Amino acid sequence: MDAQSYNAALTELRAVRDEIKKTRAALEKLEADRHHRITKLASYSKAKAERIAPAAGLSVADIVALAPELAPDTLSATSKTAPAQTAPSGTSDASGRAAATPTPLSAPAEPEGTTAISAPAPRSVPAPTPVTGSTAAAADLKPKQRQLPSIPTGGTGDTWFTHARDLVSTRPNFTQQARSTVFLDTHTGVLVHRNQTYRLDLGAATAADILTAVFRTIPEGVERIYITAGDPWHREADRYPYLRDAVAAWLSAPAPGWRTDTGRGRDRMAGHFVHARNPVGRYQRDDGSQHVEIRSVGEWFDTAGDDPATIRDAFVLLWQALRHHWPDAVIMGSPSQTGRDLWTRTIPSRGLHADGFPVLSEDLRGLLHATAGQGRNELITPPAVPEQLPQLVEYDRTFAYAKHTWKSPVGTPRRITAQTFASWTEKDQIRALYGCGHWQVRVTVPDTWNHVGLLPAPAPGERAWHYPAQPGTTFTTWAGGPEIHTALTNPIVPWKVEILDGILWDDGKPLDEWAKKLKDTWSSLIAQARIHGNAQQARAAHLASRAVRSILLYGIGSFAQRPRMVTGTTPRAMERDVPPDAEIIAFDEQTITWQRPTGFSRDPNAHPEWAAAIWSGARAALLTQRHRDDNVYAGALHTPPGSVIAFRTDALYLTQPQNWPYHQQPGDYLLRGHLTSPVTAPTTEEELLTLRDTGRAALHPGQEP
Repeated sequence: MDAQSYNAALTELRAVRDEIKKTRAALEKLEADRHHRITKLASYSKAKAERIAPAAGLSVADIVALAPELAPDTLSATSKTAPAQTAPSGTSDASGRAAATPTPLSAPAEPEGTTAISAPAPRSVPAPTPVTGSTAAAADLKPKQRQLPSIPTGGTGDTWFTHARDLVSTRPNFTQQARSTVFLDTHTGVLVHRNQTYRLDLGAATAADILTAVFRTIPEGVERIYITAGDPWHREADRYPYLRDAVAAWLSAPAPGWRTDTGRGRDRMAGHFVHARNPVGRYQRDDGSQHVEIRSVGEWFDTAGDDPATIRDAFVLLWQALRHHWPDAVIMGSPSQTGRDLWTRTIPSRGLHADGFPVLSEDLRGLLHATAGQGRNELITPPAVPEQLPQLVEYDRTFAYAKHTWKSPVGTPRRITAQTFASWTEKDQIRALYGCGHWQVRVTVPDTWNHVGLLPAPAPGERAWHYPAQPGTTFTTWAGGPEIHTALTNPIVPWKVEILDGILWDDGKPLDEWAKKLKDTWSSLIAQARIHGNAQQARAAHLASRAVRSILLYGIGSFAQRPRMVTGTTPRAMERDVPPDAEIIAFDEQTITWQRPTGFSRDPNAHPEWAAAIWSGARAALLTQRHRDDNVYAGALHTPPGSVIAFRTDALYLTQPQNWPYHQQPGDYLLRGHLTSPVTAPTTEEELLTLRDTGRAALHPGQEP
């Protein structure tokens, strides 16, 4: 680019900026008009929020926020009947129960030798009042700091510490049925089925076009269509403000002869799954004779332009490698489904856990959902780091979660109150923090602290987290044992951590065999990719190894069991049939697309305690981990203050390279990218990712980022 084209591009950019301003002003004017009309409608004596919401394209909670007089009856009934039991505003756990907020108290006298941890005495808190979904949603709209739920005191809280009735993870007594699968590039129209390659005319690449073309070519038997390239659900993305809206419209568009799948047999998956990047469309013939799903291969790995034949070879290699450890292995639609199915086939048939692994009570599952975050994602910006970075170095922990599956919680959980913890000896306290636990703590950052934050704290926003590092800051949060132990024993200066409450399990190995088999599978595929003489097969083996990583990563995530969201569509002419607790996510001239939460399903394989323990261990390892064979420590806390730019789940971004050992083992820090010249510090995620890709390309020219 020369100076003339550069100046011309700047002029064009300014024009785009001005157009954005005009569009934003017009949007604000329309929204103000909508609010005015809603307020006017609310003055009607028989107005109902559930009628106005779909007409306005908003949720019921949004309408109630604009017109409080339309709040459901349950809101006023709760406030009238139980004023003494009202929970703090905006605080509720995932099961719809209001949560008590811990109140800072003076710490009692500590047992000798527990100077690093002070435990405040428990305080009596009124029993929580059940809150309806719409009431909780309305409360959440208030712009207040997010507060994490607590365990109720007394007998109410004690009832949480049990297992759900008749809900146990057990070894299956059946074999999954493989599904006939094709691989389709919607950009080129190339379709691969078994060893045959076809070229299709996909028209506009709507769901209807794809189904018609595929079944015209292969009339019988196709049950799964993997889209390898082209992202057809993004074809009209410029018509929608968000990618998710474009995806929802693509999935819900009419497909003559087909309707949304309602599920079948053991496969209870039904309805479309709306996701901005990797959606799933589930369809069945109008007469119910055929079922098929359209999904993105991006769930498994990034393809970087690989053709459908190479991607099919990757799935074949993956299946063959898994069969070495699981003779009945079947590749299911997603890595999370595959991971959980393979795990169930490692549940012991004899011995201690032959009866399976019971599922926690819904109360504890809800608490863990609300208080146990996933990977650490944090961008540190100036002035905490220099405006100009001398370098940018990316380290990525290889197959990181596989490092933290050797120990997981099992058995009936025990509640450890502040008083109980304070009564223990220092040895017992340390043993508990080394064990499988989830702790509510009050934390104070040391006055002399000059490095990154160590423990997650709730930030405004749905399930948002940040990591306070300002000296003297005090906050209340929940964290796992590995992170608490790191805060107390870090190589710089111990943090003050006060135990307020906790959940403690026995140590077990429910995931150990599963993870070891996946690690062996991953290692064998990595070796194939390195030594194979055929470039296409080597590439396929590499993709298959990435798929194994996804099986473990998303398999662990699936244990967390988020509250289910159901997506549905309603004809525009029947808008009053939209469920009252639904959120409108898209609408056009004919159809309203909505979603609504349905709470926790009775999933026999829901184990959020396992996911929480692994996530906590992985976050702690980003800060510090020991390489025993080398007697070397690695992690953010072993870098100079001000040199950490970002955390991204398994990755660290630094301003200088480190001499950390790498032995191609799970958890080792791999140098992924390196920009050796000064760069401007990124201030947005987009800027960071651009620098990341540039750094990877600079370190490994010619390879995928």
